[in-house]
Amino acid sequence: MNSVDRIAADLGHLGIASGDVVMVHASLRAIGPVEEGAVGVVRALERAVGSTGTLLFLLGARDDLSWVNARPEPERADLLAAAAPFDKDATPADPEVGVLAEVFRQLPGTVVNDHPDARFGARGRQARALLAEPLPWDDYYGRGSILERFVRARGKVLRLGADSNTVTLLHLAENRVDLPTKRRVLRHHKVLTSSGTPRIRTVTCLDDTDGILDWPGEDYFTTILQDYLHHRAARLGTVGAAHSELIEAGDLLDHAVAWMHAHFSPD
Repeated sequence: MNSVDRIAADLGHLGIASGDVVMVHASLRAIGPVEEGAVGVVRALERAVGSTGTLLFLLGARDDLSWVNARPEPERADLLAAAAPFDKDATPADPEVGVLAEVFRQLPGTVVNDHPDARFGARGRQARALLAEPLPWDDYYGRGSILERFVRARGKVLRLGADSNTVTLLHLAENRVDLPTKRRVLRHHKVLTSSGTPRIRTVTCLDDTDGILDWPGEDYFTTILQDYLHHRAARLGTVGAAHSELIEAGDLLDHAVAWMHAHFSPD
């Protein structure tokens, strides 16, 4: 079993330093057994970035009624009427983001923002600045978003054995790339207002589920990441048992926008 000290040392060897702002995508299974489990991994991450660093996780929200947004728009409000509302402090993280994100969310001191689709959790010196209001409700991964703030903070993307299509930052590239058309969606959510009253709200945004356009073969996020790792500078190593990458967020963003422009623009 890996100790917290061992995982922290592995993170340091990968290139994480005191004061870094790090967005984490991780597979606990890939990392392997760690003392204190998921909490131990968070402790190691905090040790690696130090008292002046910041950790950021995408949380999202578990939504057992997500199928409602596949129904015709006039039906959605009625279908959501009896649903429990999204509560930023109580609704579990989206299971697809992994167990570590849910454990991170529940730790005392984690700061969480109020959006059912773009809920993040953060800990550390810049946590409140990254998640502070105002944040966009629509196009929540675009201008003024947490992702944009993360890049401005010279953030780094840390991938610890995560799936190759798991790079949330690339949604900011989708918003920035200049294309004549991008696929958009309209969603309905039942949420708690600031006064604690449940309300149904709509969200309009680029399609961050199926992509901003059709792409043959594997998910284009995977293709962009592999292209980046092949052509650009990333720190590669092993954390626990997980093959891991540490990537400068701004450099990855620039690469992704250029890649999308080259491959998505009409001939």
